[in-house]
Amino acid sequence: MPLKLNVGVNKKVGLPDYGSLGTSCHVEVEVESGLIFDDLDAFHQKVRQAYVACAQAVNDELARQQGASVRPASQPQAGTTGSNAATNGNGHRNGSNGGTASQKQLNYANQLAGQIQGLGVRRLESLATKMFGKPLAGLSSLDASSLIDTLKAIKDGRLDLNAALDGAPA
Repeated sequence: MPLKLNVGVNKKVGLPDYGSLGTSCHVEVEVESGLIFDDLDAFHQKVRQAYVACAQAVNDELARQQGASVRPASQPQAGTTGSNAATNGNGHRNGSNGGTASQKQLNYANQLAGQIQGLGVRRLESLATKMFGKPLAGLSSLDASSLIDTLKAIKDGRLDLNAALDGAPA
């Protein structure tokens, strides 16, 4: 008899002017009941695969909605002056995904990748492509943040590198 596996991810981000944006993804899948007793690693892999699918859907939807609802930092809001009005000090509006990933984020991701045995720059590109469907240079700030969280989890031993490369969540 199959087991029902329920996985869910919720995420909420702040927007300018004290707004917020949230989204969630919940899935229910059936897995073989024997996995939980006979092959715990395979069961955990199924859980991670379902989780990463939800996490990616949530991040993609937040990025899509933020792109549609948040003005770029170079366009000040009515009643403000200067191009950095309502920004967080780095040129991006508070709560926005900031467009493309910053060089600082990409450098940090590369630094973390160098500290993870068996990863390296080439496999980091593979991980970014697996997680977001685009190369490292094409990541949004939100994507890069999620990638960094994944790399930290791998470095700390909370996530297996091969599992992440196969589509597991952070």
